[in-house]
Formats: sequence, C-alpha cells, structure tokens
Amino acid sequence: MRLLLDRTAVLFLGVAAGAAIGYAFGTGNESHQAVELAPDAAPAPPPPSTVAPPPPTGPEQAPPATDEPKPEKPTPALPEAPVALTDDQPQPGLEDSVRQGRSVRIGVFGDSFGDGVWSGLYKLLPAGQGYRVEKYSQQSTGFTRYKRLNLEQHDDGRIGDQPMDIAVISFGANDAQGVCGDDGKCGALMSSRWQSIIGARVESYVGMLRRHGASIYWVGLPVMRDRGFDADATAMNAFYRSLMGRLGVPFVDVRPLTVDAQGQYEAYYPDDTGAPKLLRANDGVHMSMNGYLRITRPLAARIREASDSARRQQGGQRSAAQQGDSPPVAVAPAAPPLTLSPDRPQL
Repeated sequence: MRLLLDRTAVLFLGVAAGAAIGYAFGTGNESHQAVELAPDAAPAPPPPSTVAPPPPTGPEQAPPATDEPKPEKPTPALPEAPVALTDDQPQPGLEDSVRQGRSVRIGVFGDSFGDGVWSGLYKLLPAGQGYRVEKYSQQSTGFTRYKRLNLEQHDDGRIGDQPMDIAVISFGANDAQGVCGDDGKCGALMSSRWQSIIGARVESYVGMLRRHGASIYWVGLPVMRDRGFDADATAMNAFYRSLMGRLGVPFVDVRPLTVDAQGQYEAYYPDDTGAPKLLRANDGVHMSMNGYLRITRPLAARIREASDSARRQQGGQRSAAQQGDSPPVAVAPAAPPLTLSPDRPQL
C-alpha cells in the first residue's frame, strides 16, 4: 500500500509539472501588465501626407519610400512666367556637330516618364536622318532623392568627354514628396524649403548640361488620372515653368495634348481619321507608345528646326568662305539672239 501511494504521488507530480510547462509555452511565460501612457506621451497621429501614391503597375514598379521629412506648411506654387526660348538657338555643341559633319547627339534625361520621352524621340528623329538619340533616363530617380543618387554627378560622369548637342529633361513624377537638404532640414512638397532645395539642384543640373555645350528643353508632366496626384503635378509644372523661364530654357507643356475637350484626363484620343487610339498606360501616370509619340512630336519638330537652322547657317558661312577664296569667274558675253529663217523648223 505504501509503495502504491508513493508511485501515485510521483505520477501526480509529473502531470502537474507537465501542465505548468505547457502553460508556459502557451502564454510565452510572460506576465502581461497593462501600461497606461500619460497624455503628453501618447503617440501623435501621423501628419497628412502630400505625397501622391506611386503607380502600382506600368513601365516602372512603385519606387521605395524615402525618409519622411518633417512636414512644413506648404506655400503656393510660383506663378507662371513667360518662357524665354534662348535654347532654341544653336548652342556650341550643335554648331560643332554640324560643322564637323557629325550626327546631332540628343540626350534624354529623366525618370521612367523620361524613358517614354526617349522612345518617342528615338522614333521621330532616326539615325538615318542625322540624329543620335541616347537614353540617360533612369527609373525611380528624381531631384528629391539625392541621398540615393546625385543626378548631377551621376549624369556628368556618364556624358564624359563626348559632345552633347541637345539635352531633353523630364523629371517630376517621383518628386511629388518632401525633400531634405544637405543640412538635414526638410520641407514638404511645394513649401518654400522644397522650392529652394529643388530649385538649386535643378539650376546646377542645367548648368552642368550647358557646360557640355547642350541646348536644353524641359518636358512638363501630363494630366494625371488621380486627382490628388494631378494637383501635385499641376503645381510642379507651374514651378518648373517659372524656373525654366528664369534659366532661359524652353518649357515644353504636354498637358494640353493629354486632356479631352473639357480639359479632363482621357485614356484615348482620336487620330487624324477620328479613330480612337490608346493614349495612357494602365497606371494613369505614364503614356502608351502612341501617347509618347503624340507628346514628343512638337518637340521633335523644334529640334529639327534648330538643327536645320544650324545647317543653313553653316552652309551660308561655307558658301561665303568659298566665294572669298575663289578667283573671280570670267563671264562670257551673251550670244546674239538667233534669227530663224521662215522655212527652218522651230525647236
């Protein structure tokens, strides 16, 4: 009887120990205690974001989020200003190419939207007609993302020592967000801080391209399907139009080519025959191939005119030089009029 009681006690203790271990695994062996935050320590709700959501699909995947800057009260966009078209005149790079008989070298700089601008110009300005359209655009880049990629340093190195005749810039779709400067101070989209930082970076970038001898064109943003994103794009277009006006760079406004008769977003447009053609990509941000051809056709015409102007000017200089170096040409006196007899057949 005593032996039986001892074994029963051991069995009971083993079952109790097993239950305790099982309970510890089930609850994490933690003691949960409610923690009450003081009113001033409670987490504040995040500020409303002014960043438009990136496109979920399309030619480019959604770019990774950047460091969230401290919000600053936005200020209105700069008013639109008349655009000086000084860069429509031949610059040293274009004149050198024409004089040396090289193809006109056109570099397209931008983000994924710039990729589409490049594809349009590549088709409209073929190599067989004396043009060389090169792609420098890169997805998920912008002037707000200098911590990841300093565009000026990066593109300056890629151009190298090769002559650059014309530079087409198309940024902005990735810049609808706040930005932080080198001093760590940040500003929300279109705030005075944002305009100061972005304006300085863009001005320096334009200066870099001009040091390579390039004529420059800035391509604006189209209408966006998302209304919030479209408001951001409209504000950035006004800012860049004003900035390009001060820098003497033509601002190419593509928005009128991407809206319907009521000025609203449209996914299709009628061609010359009235048949509908796809204008936009599924994400409501990028264009279709037809769309990129539509918005770059006026720019291609301007580039052709600038190139032809440089060729005409060079041809006139060459003709004048030849006339100055050649001896005078003796001109024979005019022959007397030929008198035909009545019976001679007329020729």
